[in-house]
Amino acid sequence: MRTRRSILWGLVAAFAFLVLAQGYNLFATERITPLVMFGVAVVVGCVATALTHATARSLES
Repeated sequence: MRTRRSILWGLVAAFAFLVLAQGYNLFATERITPLVMFGVAVVVGCVATALTHATARSLES
């Protein structure tokens, strides 16, 4: 169960980053390329998954 929760939090973080990046692209004159956006979203998702998994026990109490 802890693994599934960690993966879901990683997906939430990745999608949140993509929403912020799209908002930046909407209002900025210099655009972020889709490849960079998705690459950073994967990194953000992996880091969030790892941190959530590592700290899950301390957060449950």
